[in-house]
Amino acid sequence: MKEFIRIHEKDNVIVALKDLKEGTQLKDEDLDITLKMDVAKGHKVAIEIIPEGENIIKYGYAIGRATQRVLPGAHVHTSNLKTNLSGTLEYSYEPALKELAKASEELTFKGYKRSNGDVGIRNELWIIPTVGCVNATADLMVNRLKESVENLEIDDISVWKHPFGCSQLGQDHEDTANILRDLVMHPNAGGVLVLGLGCENNTIDRFKEGLGDYDGERVKFLISQEVDDEIEDGSKLLKELYDAMKEDERVEVPLSVLKVGLKCGGSDGLSGITANPLVGAFSDFLIAQGGTTVLTEVPEMFGAETVLMNRAASGEIFNATVSLINDFKSYYLKYDQPVYENPSPGNKKGGISSLEDKSLGCVQKGGSATVVDVLKYSGRIVKKGLNLLSAPGNDLVATTALGATGCQMVLFTTGRGTPFGGFIPTIKISTNTEIYNKKPHWIDFNAGELIHDQTMEEAVKELVQYIIDVASGRLVNHEKNNFKEISIFRTGVTL
Repeated sequence: MKEFIRIHEKDNVIVALKDLKEGTQLKDEDLDITLKMDVAKGHKVAIEIIPEGENIIKYGYAIGRATQRVLPGAHVHTSNLKTNLSGTLEYSYEPALKELAKASEELTFKGYKRSNGDVGIRNELWIIPTVGCVNATADLMVNRLKESVENLEIDDISVWKHPFGCSQLGQDHEDTANILRDLVMHPNAGGVLVLGLGCENNTIDRFKEGLGDYDGERVKFLISQEVDDEIEDGSKLLKELYDAMKEDERVEVPLSVLKVGLKCGGSDGLSGITANPLVGAFSDFLIAQGGTTVLTEVPEMFGAETVLMNRAASGEIFNATVSLINDFKSYYLKYDQPVYENPSPGNKKGGISSLEDKSLGCVQKGGSATVVDVLKYSGRIVKKGLNLLSAPGNDLVATTALGATGCQMVLFTTGRGTPFGGFIPTIKISTNTEIYNKKPHWIDFNAGELIHDQTMEEAVKELVQYIIDVASGRLVNHEKNNFKEISIFRTGVTL
């Protein structure tokens, strides 16, 4: 196994691929240095003299500047590196588009065809409260249904609880309503009961208007204050939906109908070397098949945004990407918060030193495909290919937003590990083998072997088959553990 990697020829740092001791000699055809201190796996080491104030280069880009003179063999981290990021910027469009090779083989999976032409990878019955006041009421309805059905013949029954739907103003109220409507129309739901209270701002009548055309046999509504026994009436509606759904069967469909969200959390120094490049290679593969991927976590694009901007399909998409970045920076500045308040303590422990360091690893999940569209928060996919989505880095909020666009699953890379799951299958891909072995009940797929003997081609082939299996019904760990949640972005006043 190699001891270190120099990611780009322009880099003035290398990354340790294992824990290294002080005095270790690191040598190859272009390098011969001696470590001046112990360096943990995933952390950076200077390979040349870096004067104070000069940029520290990783991935071929600046990840910050040296706060003191750094000697070859020295550990490069938060003690001697500072971000270059500040406020909003002006950008120029310098297209750098790459045409992906067309797929040589058309792959398929087994999914559920819906009446509107969409395809789900799960057949689940969902209760969607229009307001948080009826969350517990929905639980009682689910319990009543489960008591009446001995062996469920569908994939799952879930209540997507949230605290909103009332006491919100302006955009927050609209975002809540839109996200909940997106869930109603999601193809992983074979049946949906929309449950209201009756006095909330997010009224059922207005909610229906926002849905547009919907399948009345698969979407039902109940206003709790308008009936005598909401548990009884709701349980009957759930049973009607269940009886219709249990006849649904998986059929062979092309991989091109798959829409996959791209997310990372608990990143470490290997994220931009193993798991994120692997997911990027998969994204390119799926797009070559005619499929769609969505990249979000806008604050974790700061410092790497030009990589995406110059892959915009047109000047219009470029301008939308500029707005995506600067609008989110303005949101930070509105609350007097620095745009670089990242990485997290766990990120730093894993070897990430600045937001640019994190972002340049993060955007690799988007592969090399052209950016075809930029979606607003709670927006839905309209173009096949690589999309960018406005949402924060928060794991639950971003994963919910990805699912709301129409993605049937999310690929979630992690170096530190996490047990959570979204309302759609959330595949955890580890950046290192250690966390994969330590948390087999969290992690679904290991990208850590890429620093050993596995080639990227081998890893992509293995990941593609795994994703086809999941799309065809194989459960991932958070589904087995029944860890499923939604979280809605909120920015303004709560009454």
